[in-house]
Amino acid sequence: MIKKAGAILAIAVVIAAVWFAFFSGNGKAQNGIKTFPVEKGTIVDKALAVGEIQPNNEVGVKSKISGIVDNLMIEVGDYVAKGQPLMEIKPDPTPLEFAEATKNVEIYKVAYDNSKKEFERAQLLLAKDHISESDFDNKKRDYEETELRYKLAKEKLSLLENGRANLGNKNTESVIRAPITGTILDLNVDRGDPVVPLTSYQAGTELLNMAKMDDLIFKGTVDEIDVGKLEEGMIVTIKVGALPDEKVEGVLYKISPKARKEDNTILFDVWIKITRAGEKMLRAGYSANAEVVINKKDDILVVPERLVHYEDDSTYVEVMKDTTNEESIEKVFIKTGLSDGLNVEILEGLAENTLVVERPPKEIE
Repeated sequence: MIKKAGAILAIAVVIAAVWFAFFSGNGKAQNGIKTFPVEKGTIVDKALAVGEIQPNNEVGVKSKISGIVDNLMIEVGDYVAKGQPLMEIKPDPTPLEFAEATKNVEIYKVAYDNSKKEFERAQLLLAKDHISESDFDNKKRDYEETELRYKLAKEKLSLLENGRANLGNKNTESVIRAPITGTILDLNVDRGDPVVPLTSYQAGTELLNMAKMDDLIFKGTVDEIDVGKLEEGMIVTIKVGALPDEKVEGVLYKISPKARKEDNTILFDVWIKITRAGEKMLRAGYSANAEVVINKKDDILVVPERLVHYEDDSTYVEVMKDTTNEESIEKVFIKTGLSDGLNVEILEGLAENTLVVERPPKEIE
């Protein structure tokens, strides 16, 4: 009797396991066929941009004089005000450069002294009408030109010696000051490093980078399939990988008019101004995804999109009238609406709670 009861229990366990295998999941299964009821739900059509958080305006700071870094007054992450000293560049001229500058001062001083004497003599002669106005003007012009050359030579020598000069009525000094108010992002030099100056024919050494960290943007790319749905001014939700719980929002303000190709994919650049940064600090370089809501519908009839079939220009699903009879499956033509890639809106053809059929995949023989 006990053995018989044990056998009955074993059979019951097997039946329960089979039942669980068929009816587990979202739909009900029978002989490999699953059914899903038409339900009311929400569908959101989104466009996805992949990119990173960046400062809206990042400034690279360079020096107008050559030399070596003598004194650093800031570190990465420091917040500085416009005009605040950042570092000092100590002039480091070669012996030849210094000798040439010193010699030029001497040469132009001699020329200036001679020209000054000629000009003073011309003033006396003009007062006695012994020279013409044009001859006097020539002497005056020569005197002014030699004076300018002499001043310029002295300023160049001062720049090499002290790192400070007034060239062309513009003050040039060895102390590098902040061009804007912001945060130091990168420090590219250390004490003792050589510095190449910024001139019209060379880029110069980039000493550091800084930006206003309260003015951030998201820059990313959108696939060509989605870019046609986007418009400037759309509200965007940004999900930052490093801050999954933060709610970051923005406004789409620029879409590139030209595509670029990356890994055989056509992409368009987009720029989004961050209007709400969340509670935690956003850092430049954070990777992020931006979701732009194209369309949203609530309380609509939906079915899984994989259950929808296409025949010529028509769309249909298979529905089951009687769950106990496979022969009750019928083809029903429908009209669909919005889709999010997983679920699709049913506009016509199906009522709520109608059972839509999903057949098992065909086995490859």
